[in-house]
Amino acid sequence: MNTFDLTPFYRHSIGFDHLENIFDSMIKLNDVSDNYPPYNIQSNGKDNYTIELAVAGFDEENLSINLDNGVLTISGKKDDNTPQYMHCGIAKRSFRRTFRLAEYVEVIGAGMKNGILQIHLRRKIPEELKPKNIEIKTGSAFKKFLETASKTFEVNISK
Repeated sequence: MNTFDLTPFYRHSIGFDHLENIFDSMIKLNDVSDNYPPYNIQSNGKDNYTIELAVAGFDEENLSINLDNGVLTISGKKDDNTPQYMHCGIAKRSFRRTFRLAEYVEVIGAGMKNGILQIHLRRKIPEELKPKNIEIKTGSAFKKFLETASKTFEVNISK
C-alpha cells in the first residue's frame, strides 16, 4: 500500500502542500528502481553528509553526477567492448540513482576509492535564516533606537 493520508499534517501548516508531490515522486522512484548499486548515506555531524555507492568495475569516465533542481542523479554506463567471461559475478549493467536533496544542501565534491564513489554534501543555511539573539535596549539607547526606527517607518510608509 503506497498511499499516505497527510490531511492531519496540512490542517496545522501552511505552504507545505508541495511535500505531497515530493512523497509521491519518492514512492514512484522506489517502485521502479532496483537495489543496484548498493549505497550508504552517512551523517558526518550536524550538517555534513556522504553518499557512498559501490561502483566496482566502473571508471570515472563511465560515471556522471548531476544536480538539477534539487535532485542529485548518479548514473553509470559500461562500455560494450568488454571481454568474454566464463563467469561474470561483478555487475556491469548501467544504472541511475536519484536522491532528492533538502533545501540548502549543496554538493561539496566527489571522489572514488577502492570501488566506492563518495559524494560529499553540506547543508549551508543562509545567515539571514539562522537564529539570532535580539538585544533588548534600555534608557538612552532605546530612545535612540526609537528615533531611528520611526524615521525608517516614515520613509517606508511614504513610498
